Amino acid sequence: MKQIDKLAWIELENKVILMAKSYGKELFYIPGGKRENDETDEQALLREVFEELTVTIDKKTLKYLGVFEAQAHGQPEGITVKMTCYLGKYSGQLRVSSEIESIEWYQYADKYKVGPVDKIIFDYLHQNGLLD
Repeated sequence: MKQIDKLAWIELENKVILMAKSYGKELFYIPGGKRENDETDEQALLREVFEELTVTIDKKTLKYLGVFEAQAHGQPEGITVKMTCYLGKYSGQLRVSSEIESIEWYQYADKYKVGPVDKIIFDYLHQNGLLD
């Protein structure tokens, strides 16, 4: 079984979650991405978020949230994605980069618009009172 290893930054504000949409993709997703070479979770997450949204996460505030797994969206059956999620405060202005088409703030009711692993994360956040 093939597994895609990804990291995600959960940015919540007033019980809504920041979502990003890459060019050429139909779904919004939780910002983050794949590690390169021997990057740690922290290094990969900070790099990906800066590349996508031009903000810097304060690594002292990084807080592990959990690991979530599901069928990978748009991939053949049996290919899963493992999403390791962190919370963390950021500095700078949230702006889309060259690889991101747009960002939006989603409520729990927007769950139908996201991929399988993000649905599981939305459920977790909602059940824990973090997402309305």
